[in-house]
Amino acid sequence: MKSRFLVCAALAALTLTFSGCAKKVVAKAPPPPAPEHSAPAVASRPAPAQNYSQPTQTASSTPSRMPDAATRARIQDLLNRIQDAYFDYNQHILRPDAETALRKDAQTLADIIKQYPDFKLTVEGYADERGSDEYNLALGDARAKQTKEYLANLGLPGNQLATISYGKDKPVCTEHDEDCWQKNRRTHITQAQAN
Repeated sequence: MKSRFLVCAALAALTLTFSGCAKKVVAKAPPPPAPEHSAPAVASRPAPAQNYSQPTQTASSTPSRMPDAATRARIQDLLNRIQDAYFDYNQHILRPDAETALRKDAQTLADIIKQYPDFKLTVEGYADERGSDEYNLALGDARAKQTKEYLANLGLPGNQLATISYGKDKPVCTEHDEDCWQKNRRTHITQAQAN
């Protein structure tokens, strides 16, 4: 009984060893030419293609890491629909209306950009004109980072979201009143510029 088990185990090991080896494909030699005195040919057929071991070119199965122009236009359309997120004076905490603005179309946007790992969005942070340049740059940065975190929680890949602060530079309104200042206390999402 013991010897029968050993024989079976040895056969199984040999079978596994030889079945794991890849078989070589040997190119077939072309058939010898037909003698000239043979019966007349009925119809001439093209010779079969030779099977030489040349590498075949296959289409790349790796998906593109950047969206094409049509997809970039679709992304831009979604970004245009996502309104800027506005903030209270000297604050970087998202208000409920800002969360609603960011949430709109964010899932669709996330579904698209997840397919393109090299594609990035930029969250821009802004402040109104009051305060020093340094303070407003820091406040814009805090607003951009808060917005990025919120978007990441909605499903956008955090590693595809860059942040930048413009502080009080690049205002959308230049009047010196509260209505105008409110328009400048915001974050805005854009497609990152290609390097």
